[in-house]
Amino acid sequence: MSLILAIDQSTSATKAVLFDARGKVLDKAAKAHRQIYPQPGWVEHDAEEIWKNVLAVIREIVSRNPKKIFRIAGLSISNQRETVVVFDRATGKPLHNAIVWQCRRGAEICRKLHAQGHKNFVRQKTGLKIDTYFSASKLKWLVAEKPGIAAKLKSGEAVIGTIDTYLIHRLTAGKVFATDFTNASRTMLFDIGKLRWDEKLCRLFDVPMRALPEARECSAHFGATDATGILPKPIPIVGVMGDSQASLFAQQCYQTGAAKATFGTGTSVLLNIGGKFRPSKKGAVTALAWVWRGKPTYAFEGIINFSAATIEWLKNQLGIIQSAGEVEQLALSVKDNGGVYLIPAFAGLSAPYWAPDARAAIVGMSGFTQREHIVRAAQEAIAYQIRDVLDMMRADAQVGLKTLQCDGGPTRNNFIMQFTADLTRTELKVSDVAESSALGAAMQGMLGLGIYKSLNDLARLPRNQKLFRPQMKAAVVKKLHDGWKQAVKRVL
Repeated sequence: MSLILAIDQSTSATKAVLFDARGKVLDKAAKAHRQIYPQPGWVEHDAEEIWKNVLAVIREIVSRNPKKIFRIAGLSISNQRETVVVFDRATGKPLHNAIVWQCRRGAEICRKLHAQGHKNFVRQKTGLKIDTYFSASKLKWLVAEKPGIAAKLKSGEAVIGTIDTYLIHRLTAGKVFATDFTNASRTMLFDIGKLRWDEKLCRLFDVPMRALPEARECSAHFGATDATGILPKPIPIVGVMGDSQASLFAQQCYQTGAAKATFGTGTSVLLNIGGKFRPSKKGAVTALAWVWRGKPTYAFEGIINFSAATIEWLKNQLGIIQSAGEVEQLALSVKDNGGVYLIPAFAGLSAPYWAPDARAAIVGMSGFTQREHIVRAAQEAIAYQIRDVLDMMRADAQVGLKTLQCDGGPTRNNFIMQFTADLTRTELKVSDVAESSALGAAMQGMLGLGIYKSLNDLARLPRNQKLFRPQMKAAVVKKLHDGWKQAVKRVL
């Protein structure tokens, strides 16, 4: 049986996951990278550190599986999406830290573009809102503030890529400069109706088109690699996908109306809307879910900036917990939130509010408040944000969404899952494979390698899921959600 090695390069860490052709995890390795905060609201990653971590996790998998590695048929990549890096075309070396999707340094640029009336033009081309979440304003800032980089981009010495492009370039020793359609679509420079880079958008954001990679289908071949000699022979890179779309694909949401939520640093909720591009009217963005045999599939997406990242904030910044593993028990040690709501607007509030200037707050505290209430409120905030996004998407797509496929690390927290089911009045189906993004890319790789011939073949792969059904009384849900809405109003 052929095996697939998938790299999942996420916001917080890099994983290598070894899958068999049935999607079963055989082994995995992970290595975290630094979060760099040059000033409030700015977030960067060291792209060279990420590259070294990719090699480190591949090396770890190879060292533990000396017999299996000869059966690896291909290497697949899923990645944090809007994070962008400018690197040297010849050497692959980054010329600046990668600017992360969470980074708000482009906020003033976005405000000016809004004021100049570009909102509808951008949305009709890209499906996206003019927001610093996406790559284009980060690049416009970089060109304006770093003349040396701007000159190299203009001359062709430097190129631009999301993390997948950067890793493909490094893995192929500079032979391949390409991205997949899903990652291209998150830059705000790509026409998702025509499936091509858009000259007018590039002019608007001061990005030379020659600096952008070739865009290919997710299941296309992206060259070959031996990972600088770590693998015994070169294998094809096949199956490349942005992490949220990869998760939607892994959850087998191939039919219109199917939806999933990936619980991670942030949360991405995606709803399959079929093969026709249409901009959202209610505050979602339209995502290119995937392209298969020339035919695109689109999705509405609700983006939540801070989910599990809020738990990390409790640990790293406040120091009121020692590890993320203890938060479920702390939440259950009190009967309710004690009237406390935590609004995690650390990088503004995204869908459905799109308020980049909003700032985080803990409201409703009294002399009675304990740390357990704050820890519980942080976890409840994940569910409240998902409720807001689902309400928006239901109205926009006009579908009666009853079931939500769920994946990601926080899905192991039963308190968060049950509270989300209660608050959203939706049945949650939680995947037993936490590495859904890696699996989605690997499944695209299996298509590209011919291991499977169609989406119908992939839909027959076995899945184990845990169900969470709504249990809370409707009146209690309403009271809690009303309290959340009042708290949000205070930060807006």
